[in-house]
Amino acid sequence: MKQIKKRLLFLIASLVLITSVMVQPFSTQAADTLDLDAESAILVDAETGKILYAKDPDVALPPASMTKMMTEYLVLEAIDSGDISWDTTAEISDYAYSISANASFSGVGLEQDKEYTVHDLYDAMAVNSDNATTIALAELIAGTETEFVALMNEKADELGLPEYKFVNSTGLDNSSLDDNRPEGTDADETNLLSAESSALLAYHLVNKFPEALEISSQPEIEFEGESLDNWNWMLPHEATFLEQFYYEGMDGLKTGNTDLAGYTFTGTAERNGKRLISVVMKTESEAERFNQTEKLMDYGFEQFETTELFPAGYQVENESSIPVAKGKEDALNISTAESFTVPIKSGEEEQYSVDYTIDEDYLNEDGALTAPIEEGESIGTAELVYDGEADYGYIFDDNRNTVDLVANESVEKSNWFMLTLGAIGDFFANLFTSSVDWIKGLF
Repeated sequence: MKQIKKRLLFLIASLVLITSVMVQPFSTQAADTLDLDAESAILVDAETGKILYAKDPDVALPPASMTKMMTEYLVLEAIDSGDISWDTTAEISDYAYSISANASFSGVGLEQDKEYTVHDLYDAMAVNSDNATTIALAELIAGTETEFVALMNEKADELGLPEYKFVNSTGLDNSSLDDNRPEGTDADETNLLSAESSALLAYHLVNKFPEALEISSQPEIEFEGESLDNWNWMLPHEATFLEQFYYEGMDGLKTGNTDLAGYTFTGTAERNGKRLISVVMKTESEAERFNQTEKLMDYGFEQFETTELFPAGYQVENESSIPVAKGKEDALNISTAESFTVPIKSGEEEQYSVDYTIDEDYLNEDGALTAPIEEGESIGTAELVYDGEADYGYIFDDNRNTVDLVANESVEKSNWFMLTLGAIGDFFANLFTSSVDWIKGLF
């Protein structure tokens, strides 16, 4: 059986290579245009969430088996909370068995008179993209896939995914599930995710549960004595015909394919301490989803460097202080509370600047701060401004380009006597100014 699977994989790969137009290795482009052969795509820095490149990232498309990233997240969350463990066992329902026995779904051949550990089921799902083991895990956690789908959508909302709809746990089209589809979903429905949502889901998965990468990085696993191959060809497979797809640092994350979705892939790779997450959706072949991913990854690793543009305590020239009213000091020094450290394209350092915004609640009608003010107190925000051609922002709703603007020292409120003298001085100064203006008006 193992040799048959190896030969079958070789045959599939050979056909793909013959029928696909293979692109040459990507060379760095100066322009911010990658000419990706994908309907939608995105590239994200996995530490900061900064979007480095995007092509129609907010279009909701069928993700196929990339759906399983949400199932993985919920399984790992259940393990983390203690609801289940890696050694917890699950029985195989009639539904999961029927999917596993269907040759068109490439099942691992689950049996109903056996119990399988969560670890074995998860490995088969994450590495071999098995659908029946995915359903078995969904039923173990929620009782039914219907209830599990509700958890998927709730978690998507909690994680802030902007565009999503989950109708099953696997990524199969509902039409393939017949009467087994989750209750409340229609036969013509399928899961939907945008490239941005897929990247955000992957961001949460790898940052909260890094152990997911220990599993997804395996080129093959053993399941019930059989060898199962990882559909991620960018891992270091032994087969020589897959060597051209190998990508240094690649360790995940999830492939997908249906007739409706085309070929999709959420990839992640780490080099020299920098991790990137890429998503390509609706490419034309197995080979192309990896070729387009290589373009994205090369662009990110070669063109971007995480840089401290402005350190904590930075002061904008000619705006380092602000007037203070009713204080023992007439002015207050201000600066940024944190540094601005972001991935930027090489040579674009001079295209960034910082703008201050003072909280109006701190200002009087003359635009001065009102004492007392404590050292370190936030009196506004500092925003990182980019003057280049394309700024894709972040995959989060919150603005990661702002930090607190704080007081560098304390300014005490002046005592009543000094405030009275000041008020008298202001009165006579205003009176004198008015008199001078009146006299000038006579001539």
